[in-house]
Amino acid sequence: MIVGKMKPFDEILSSVKAFKNILIVGCGSCVSVCLTGGDREAKALARELSNPDLFDQSAPTLRVETFQRQCERDLVKEYLKIPADTDAILSLACGAGVQTLSAVFEKLPVIPALNTSFLGALDEPGTWREKCVGCGDCVLTSTGGICPIARCAKRILNGPCGGSSKGKCEINPDLDCAWQLIIDRLKVLGRIDEYERIMPLKDWSADRGRGPRLSQKAANEPFE
Repeated sequence: MIVGKMKPFDEILSSVKAFKNILIVGCGSCVSVCLTGGDREAKALARELSNPDLFDQSAPTLRVETFQRQCERDLVKEYLKIPADTDAILSLACGAGVQTLSAVFEKLPVIPALNTSFLGALDEPGTWREKCVGCGDCVLTSTGGICPIARCAKRILNGPCGGSSKGKCEINPDLDCAWQLIIDRLKVLGRIDEYERIMPLKDWSADRGRGPRLSQKAANEPFE
């Protein structure tokens, strides 16, 4: 999932001070699951921003709406209704959701309330860790399902590096060495012999070298 983190409150406050009627839009997908941008967080942010002492004159009129997926343009166009007097939207979605709202409601400023952090997964209650960088050329088949691009601080494809010690990363003694995790995983799978194979240079052309990436599926192409 996409993991996000709420921006500092003072930054959010300074972004909305010039507006009188603000629609706060939570997102019911990824950032809701990671407890940063869902309905509960949207309402909590509205309560904080409703304090009149924060504003030179009166607090703005705040409305709260939570939309299931802010990143789906057709759904937003069809179902997200904006009150006529709204002069700004404060979005608790990831960067993709903020940009989708900006494209649909092009006459309104759309302000992000979150910083989009990474593609991650829930490892334990309340803790999400980065698992993927969306490089476009997945190597997980060769590494036992553990990504050296996302989880190794040096993004080494043939590791571990010389700084790894007792299964820990040299940049942080509390951080597991990604390549030690890969080795342990290959042992469990009975594939440790594959570790001796030298992984070739990675094809980074599927990453961001050519600008924003695109994925298309024809409208009449059947889904399997």
